[in-house]
Amino acid sequence: MKLTAERPLVLVGAGKMGGAMLEGWLERGVAPDSVCIVDPAPSEEMKALLQRRGVAWHSVLPDDVRAGVMILAVKPQMMASVAPGISSGVDANTVAVSIAAGTPVTFFEDTFGRDVPVVRVMPNTPAQVGRGISAGFANAVVTQDQKTLVAELMQAVGRFVWVEAEQQIDFVTAISGSGPAYVFHMAEAMAAAGVELGLDADVAAELARHTVCGAGELMYQSPLSPEVLRQNVTSPGGTTAAALDVLMGENALTELMVKAAKAAAQRAKELSEQ
Repeated sequence: MKLTAERPLVLVGAGKMGGAMLEGWLERGVAPDSVCIVDPAPSEEMKALLQRRGVAWHSVLPDDVRAGVMILAVKPQMMASVAPGISSGVDANTVAVSIAAGTPVTFFEDTFGRDVPVVRVMPNTPAQVGRGISAGFANAVVTQDQKTLVAELMQAVGRFVWVEAEQQIDFVTAISGSGPAYVFHMAEAMAAAGVELGLDADVAAELARHTVCGAGELMYQSPLSPEVLRQNVTSPGGTTAAALDVLMGENALTELMVKAAKAAAQRAKELSEQ
C-alpha cells in the first residue's frame, strides 16, 4: 500500500505528538503532496513548518479527500466531537489509526463503519526526539500490507511493536505511555535526595538529569539487559550496593512500580468504558 496525492496520509491534529510524527515522516521521505493536515488552530511554529515543507493544511477536512491512512492525533476528550466530522474521508480502503488513550476500536467501527480497518496505537512523548516506543492493535480487517505501512509510519519516531489483544493497549499505556513521567519523577526524586544530603539544588538537579539521560543512552546503545547493566555498576559491599539494598529490599521498588502500573492500567480501562 502506497500513499499518494489521491489517497493521502491525513493527520488530524498537529500538536506536539502529531507534529513530531509529521517531521519524522517527511525526514523518511514521505512526499509532502501525499500528506494532508487537518487542524483548526495549529501553532505558528507548525504553520511555518507546513509552509516550509509544502504540506497542505486545512481547518476542516475537504469534501473531496479520501485518506489512504487517517491518523487521529487529537486528545481523547475531543474524539467524540472530531471523528464524525472527518468520517467523509474514510472508507473501506482507509486505515484509521488512533493514538488517543482510552478510545476503543468499537468507537471507530461505529463511527466509520465495520468494514473500515482500524488500528489503535499508544505512542509516548520521547517520539518528539525520535526515541519513542509505540505499540499497536489492529482490528480483524486490517491487512498485512496495511499493518506494515502503519508500523513504518510509527517507526519514523522510534520503535514499534504489535500486541495481540486490545486490552493489552491499556497495559502498554501503563508501562510506556505513562512511563516517561515515571522516569522524570525519578530524576526529581534523585535531585531531592541530593539536596537532602547537602548539595546545592541546581547542582543536584544537573547531576540527576544527566545521570538519567546518560544511563538511558547507555541502555539504548548496549546489547546487555538492564539487569546486567545494573550488576556491572554494582561492586559488592560498595556504595551502589548500599543504595540498592534499600531500593531492592523486599522488592520495594518493583512492588511500588507494579502498584503504580496497575493503577494506570485500571484508569485506562475506565476511560475506555466511559
